[in-house]
Amino acid sequence: MKNILSILRHLRRLDWVLISSTLLLVGMGLLSIYSSSLSQGDFLNFKKQIIFFGIGFFLMIVLSFFDWRALRENPYLILFLYFSCLFTLAGLFRFAPEIRGIKSWYKLGPISINPIEFTKIVLIILLAKYFSMRHIEMYRIRHILISSVYVIIPSALIFFQPDLGSVLILIALWVGILIISGIKLRHFLILILCFLLIFIFSWVFLLKDYQKERIISFISPQLSDPLKIGWSQNQAKIAIGSGGIFGQGIGRGSQTQYGFLPEPQTDFIFAAIAEEMGLIGVMILLFLFSILIWRILKITLSVQTNFPRLFASGFAILLISQIFIHIGMNLGIFPIIGIPLPLISYGGSSLIATFIGLGILQSIKSH
Repeated sequence: MKNILSILRHLRRLDWVLISSTLLLVGMGLLSIYSSSLSQGDFLNFKKQIIFFGIGFFLMIVLSFFDWRALRENPYLILFLYFSCLFTLAGLFRFAPEIRGIKSWYKLGPISINPIEFTKIVLIILLAKYFSMRHIEMYRIRHILISSVYVIIPSALIFFQPDLGSVLILIALWVGILIISGIKLRHFLILILCFLLIFIFSWVFLLKDYQKERIISFISPQLSDPLKIGWSQNQAKIAIGSGGIFGQGIGRGSQTQYGFLPEPQTDFIFAAIAEEMGLIGVMILLFLFSILIWRILKITLSVQTNFPRLFASGFAILLISQIFIHIGMNLGIFPIIGIPLPLISYGGSSLIATFIGLGILQSIKSH
């Protein structure tokens, strides 16, 4: 009886506003995935996404019972998780099949596992631990350099898969946590200069032709071939514009249902939602995301120590950057770099990893 009461008391301490917004977002994603499955009559992805959701939600609740301080006080556990991520990222080159020119997924029967998504969460934990111990020494540039090594190693492994989009997310995550940790303006400007030099070097020696084409199509769409790189974004814009205020209705979007919109369950799910649910659906989507981010920031402001504050901030940065880039890809503001819309796009690894991050946040909130 006492155990049941303690469980109920713990559940009451969870942030149910955050959970509610999360469930509604997943619901919108499932509705869109179901709709885009209608034309093909293939609902396998829809069924798998439901299973992924069940696993993720279960992990979130279970993790909320664990004390987050076990992470902060056990650096060996963090290093174990980090090196495990590096090992699985390196293994992709040997064991992962090539899908659309990228080796990012382990295939286990009908299931694909993307270790990059879990690496993002582990990297937030690692950076939160590192900077929480050195927040009064952020004037020393060596801490910036050391922390960059933690980011550069997985970024290099991801870059050569190649997955440029995920590399940009890791860099944005690192820079965001640096700023929150109190990096000096002079050091920040030096970082920007270094990024410019790295970009120039990458353009000349590292970027593949299709990656250059995507960037060129973003900077100057008229220079790109509308039947190749520019095709996807043009169809996404048509889908978004045709949605109007109320949308064409679930299962009735012409771009989504007739195959003109590429990847309506992953890269262009925002455009699919805009076409079939209209401006009203988009506003509801953005409203739910705003509530989710607000509750995460509320947890950030409520904690008294640096580790949970930096973790919550880093997780918020991760979500915001992915939301911003995904919607920007669909609107033609950013090049197509394959960033999923958190909690919405089809993908078990992304969904489960997001729920793991939410579970750690709930642990911070409840303990």
